[in-house]
Amino acid sequence: MQETPFCLRVGHLLPYSMSDSNITDFTNPSTFILLGIPGLEVAHVWISIPFCTVYIIAVLGNFTILFIVKREPSLHGPMYYFLCMLAVTDLVLPTSILPKMLSIFWFNSRETDFSACLTQIYFIHCFTGMETGIFVAMALDRYVAICHPLRHSTIVTNPMVAKISLAVVLRSSIFVLPYPFLARRWPYCRTNIIPHTYCDHIAVLKLACADIRVSSYYGLFLLFSGMGVDMLLITVSYIQILRAIFSLPTKDSQLKTFGTCISHLFAILTFYVPSLFSFLTHQFGRNVPLHFHVLMANVYLLVPPMLNPIIYGVRTKQIRDRLLWLFTHKGT
Repeated sequence: MQETPFCLRVGHLLPYSMSDSNITDFTNPSTFILLGIPGLEVAHVWISIPFCTVYIIAVLGNFTILFIVKREPSLHGPMYYFLCMLAVTDLVLPTSILPKMLSIFWFNSRETDFSACLTQIYFIHCFTGMETGIFVAMALDRYVAICHPLRHSTIVTNPMVAKISLAVVLRSSIFVLPYPFLARRWPYCRTNIIPHTYCDHIAVLKLACADIRVSSYYGLFLLFSGMGVDMLLITVSYIQILRAIFSLPTKDSQLKTFGTCISHLFAILTFYVPSLFSFLTHQFGRNVPLHFHVLMANVYLLVPPMLNPIIYGVRTKQIRDRLLWLFTHKGT
């Protein structure tokens, strides 16, 4: 029996050799077919309910943050500008995957255009990179505010926020550009089936009938130079913050500031843990059930955008007070 080509053996990321198969007509497909969550097709409608709920809460929460900060002049400061950037990112990330996911779950509409697939890859990774960069900016802002409170207004100024924001956007936009360009140049096998709910970068590469080590190594480079460095900076910032917290004079102030930092760390971990799990299992986790992997890949794009407005917004006293004021003065 003829050996199954690499591109039909989902789960391996080894270079494909032309001599391994007698298939000769490799052409870029005009469309890809998204399967949704393999093995859980009968439960697609039920799975769509929590996904929809999470998305609606995320949209309402992030729009509320943007509305309150825009309406309240006292919130026009560095910390709230970073929060608005996070809110915009948290609106784009889930929106880049959910409409197509629901069309698969509800209407069995599985086809996606090749160019649209590459565009989705770019948006997902670009805004994921922005999210992790904004987490670093917010962690550094908190570090200065807590460890050097008297110098905060002179260090974290509006021009400084603009420069940091521009750096975050440019870094992510430029570094992710090779993803779709490299993916477009690879030849693909006759199969165009992606066992996923969206066009995941590595899931698409696994269909390529070529040596894709360049894309694979570049993905690892971005993981360690981007997300890895960001995680290191966040860790160092919060270690210094925790040291400053435990040197506060009263137990009350210690507990209050510690509670805020723990909630922020929880929000950061809900983003980093599933995203790292998703990437590493793509590369090395051959024994992880495919449906579990796909679910986790959706979690890190849907759950953090829902939690961030609650943790960074509602738990912030100024925003909470303004939100309560809007509700209590609604009729006046």
